[in-house]
Amino acid sequence: MEDFKNQIERRRTFAIISHPDAGKTTLTEKFLLYGGAIQTAGSVKGKQTDKHAVSDWMDLEKQRGISITSSVLQFEYDGYCINILDTPGHQDFSEDTYRTLMAADSAVMVIDAAKGIEPQTRKLFKVCAMRDIPIFTFINKMDREARDPFDLLDELEHEFGIGTYAMNWPIGCGQNFKGVYDREARAVLSFGDSHRGRERIHGVDCDISDTEKLDAMIGERLRKELTEQVELLDGASFDFDLDAVRHGKLSPVFFGSALNNFGVEPFLAAFLKMTTSPLPRKAGDVTVDPFDEKFSAFVFKIQANMNKAHRDRIAFMRIASGKFERGKEYYHVQEDKSFRLSQPQQMMASEREVIDEAYAGDIIGVFDPGIFSIGDTVCEKGQKLKFQGIPVFAPEHFAMVEQVDSMKRKQFAKGMNQIAQEGAIQIFFEPNSGLERVVVGVVGVLQFEVLEYRIKNEYGCDLRRTDLPYQEIRFIKNPDLDPKTLKLSHDTKWVQDFRGKNLLIFTSEWAIRWVLEDNPGLELEEFNRGTEADAQ
Repeated sequence: MEDFKNQIERRRTFAIISHPDAGKTTLTEKFLLYGGAIQTAGSVKGKQTDKHAVSDWMDLEKQRGISITSSVLQFEYDGYCINILDTPGHQDFSEDTYRTLMAADSAVMVIDAAKGIEPQTRKLFKVCAMRDIPIFTFINKMDREARDPFDLLDELEHEFGIGTYAMNWPIGCGQNFKGVYDREARAVLSFGDSHRGRERIHGVDCDISDTEKLDAMIGERLRKELTEQVELLDGASFDFDLDAVRHGKLSPVFFGSALNNFGVEPFLAAFLKMTTSPLPRKAGDVTVDPFDEKFSAFVFKIQANMNKAHRDRIAFMRIASGKFERGKEYYHVQEDKSFRLSQPQQMMASEREVIDEAYAGDIIGVFDPGIFSIGDTVCEKGQKLKFQGIPVFAPEHFAMVEQVDSMKRKQFAKGMNQIAQEGAIQIFFEPNSGLERVVVGVVGVLQFEVLEYRIKNEYGCDLRRTDLPYQEIRFIKNPDLDPKTLKLSHDTKWVQDFRGKNLLIFTSEWAIRWVLEDNPGLELEEFNRGTEADAQ
């Protein structure tokens, strides 16, 4: 029992979020280097080199140099078992990212020191705030020209409505970047071209009042600037409050350079001390304690064809409580069936390792023959839990997609259905039009490109895509209404989902009002924006 408790207490499960190019993947790799999980860091930009980031496994990601799907990475460091959920940074991949955040207990937000907060970071933060989870901020690229650090803190506080506490403070930036001052240890971590990430950096104990020592290390001008700034921080900033940190009300802020491996290890060490072991989860009226011996987990991601050598479909589960044991029978709540989870694995990007056991906080991948959906619960027999908080988002972009080769109808249907079940796209049918063409809805337009790439490379089908002008979608609430009787203008289309539910897609909010005025008694319902996936 003691070992069971210790195993869960040492788990840390967090997501890394950022805007594209802020350095998220580079920071992830440096974490993995410390844990010994990889030996050399790859390059994020696939166009420049044949090495690729460990967490970017899809060929298209390597070509584009961006993270397209959420990867799951597990490694050991300093007695902790760490699960990193590396989320897509591109703005078009918000839905997959939002769902991934539901499986995390805390978030690391990476911000480019020159750019500050960008639109995607705002969206991601809102999901973290909704869940009240701790947010730790790493302000990256201090070795390049950067904005004033006080302005960056001020922007964080005003944009997100939370307090900030600078754990360290930068000494200069760009070519004049000399390192950081660790406020708690009262020490200077010196930055130089000599180590370039190859050596572990040790702080030099130096009180802020020791002018002689500081002058020798960073020069008189930067010493005066640092002294003034730290005095201002001490007098005007928020006090450090660990309880506020753990409830997402205060974000500890660290400055550094992930590419040069500067400030990454102190950040990781401090983060692991401040963040918590796995948190309780709500399942209806029940609060599920991670230390409960009864196993429970929920599906937050489904991915087909992760590895060309496997050609299978993996359901990713976050373990919410207890211990998973390979070979044991568990209960799938939505299917109302008992079964054994097949080929339980943990991931290092596309590398897999079959496991015999896993604990609350861990992410496991299991073979999915097509029975799982996003939000499904698996637990011990006798329980009927349904976890909350897996969001479903309304598509904002639509296209007509049809197969080019009519002989490949089966491959087209299989590919479209599998990718739709992963949750990244929504598929709708025009009534009585057959399955040769479908209406596809996505949250971000780059998903169309991913869809075409995957259908061609994984299912051997070429697609013909016609973008549609629609932007809004609503369910028809009236159960007995025949949509054929509705008066619809050219800017409205009637479609059905795979369960046969009737929906209307519109070019604008104005078109919605027009249809409601022209069809008295018609009731429309918003798409399941932000609701649980089992409402899909």
